[in-house]
Amino acid sequence: MAEESAAGAVHLLCLAASSGVPLFSRSSRGGAPSRQQLPFSIIGSLNGVHMFGQNLDVTLRSARTEDSAVVWKTFHDSITLIVLSSELGCAELRLERLLELVFGAMVLLVGLEELTKIRNVERLKKDLREALAGFAEEMGSVFASLVAGGRVVVGTEGWWRLGAPEAVLLPWLVGTLPFQAARDYPVYLPHGSPMVPHRLLTLTLLPGLELCVLCGPQPPLSQVEPQVLERWWQPLLEPLRACLALTPRGIPAGFPLHPDILGLLLLHLEQRRGLFTVDLGGEEGPSPSARRRLLRSFYVLVTATHFPPEEKAEEPGCPTGVPRACYVVCGAAAEGPQGRQDPGAGLRLVAVQAGPRRLLLLVSARSPTYALRGLATRTLHALTPLL
Repeated sequence: MAEESAAGAVHLLCLAASSGVPLFSRSSRGGAPSRQQLPFSIIGSLNGVHMFGQNLDVTLRSARTEDSAVVWKTFHDSITLIVLSSELGCAELRLERLLELVFGAMVLLVGLEELTKIRNVERLKKDLREALAGFAEEMGSVFASLVAGGRVVVGTEGWWRLGAPEAVLLPWLVGTLPFQAARDYPVYLPHGSPMVPHRLLTLTLLPGLELCVLCGPQPPLSQVEPQVLERWWQPLLEPLRACLALTPRGIPAGFPLHPDILGLLLLHLEQRRGLFTVDLGGEEGPSPSARRRLLRSFYVLVTATHFPPEEKAEEPGCPTGVPRACYVVCGAAAEGPQGRQDPGAGLRLVAVQAGPRRLLLLVSARSPTYALRGLATRTLHALTPLL
C-alpha cells in the first residue's frame, strides 16, 4: 500500500459531556491538517450513541468497522473526546493515548477548573481554538531544561520527575510558540498542578536552543534574563553549540551505529526517559514521516502484545516471563492503488529488552532476519552510556 493510503485520515472531536455541545474539532490526513471536517450529523451520531450507552450504565470505549476505528473517552464527567481514524492497522491503545494527550494539552493551557466547570462554553471554545491550533499538528520543562529543536537535551531531576503528560507536552508547547528571545508563559500541569498555574520561562540562548524553567511568582523575567545569560551561560557557548549539533539526528556525530539502522526508539523504564530518531541510514528507504509511523505502530504492537507498558513495568503484579526480543517484517507484496510499491515493504522492525532498557529498531530490508536480535543487542549495548 502506498504511503499516502497507509496514513489515512484522523478526525478529533471535543464535546461538553453533559450537553453534547461541540467545543472544537480537528482533522488530518497523512499527518497534515485537513479542511475536510466530519458532517454535523456524524458528529451527533458518534456522541449520541455514547450518551445512549451512558444512560444505560454502559461505557462505550471503542468500535471498529472494516476500514475505521473509533475511540471515546470522557474526562472528569465534563469533556468527551472522540477520535475516528482510518489509518491502516491503527490500534485502539494508540488512539486512547492520543485522547489522553489532547486532554492533557487542554489542561496545560486553560486549567482543570475551567474545563470541569465549563462556565462559559463560547469563551472556552475561543480559548481552545486559539491555544490548541499549534497542537493539532504536533504535540510536543520541569524545573529546568535545555530544549534544542524540540528535544530535551539536558534536564534537572525535577524535570524528569514530571508526570507523563507535562513531560511530553511542555517541549511541544515551546516548539509551537512564535519565536521570542524570552517568554513568561502561564501553564497548568495536568498531573502535578491542574488547578494552580505555574510560570514557564523560556530564554533563547542560541538560535534553536532554549532554556526552560518552571517557577512560581518570583523572580520577574526582567531580572532572570541578564543574570542567566551573563553569569551562567556566557562561559558555556561551545558546549551549547554542541547541543545544537545533536539535531535533528539526536545522536552525537560519529557514534557507531550499523548503516542498516534507519530509526530507533530507546526507553529507560526506570528513569522514564527516551531517545528517538529517524534521521539515520542516509536517504535510503521511506521518508522520515513514514519511519516515524512505522516505529510508532510497532511500539503500540509490542506494548500491547509482548512487553508491558513502561509505566507498569515495575509494578509488583506485572507478569513474569516477559519476552526479551521480537521482530516483524513489513509485507513485501503490498502495493498502492496506482500499483506503486510500499516504501516500507520488506523493512524489519525489532525490539529487545534488557533490564530497565527497551530498544526498538527500524532496519533496512537488506538486513537478514537471523541477525536482527544480535544487531539490536549490540546497538543497545552501544547506546547504554547515552541513557
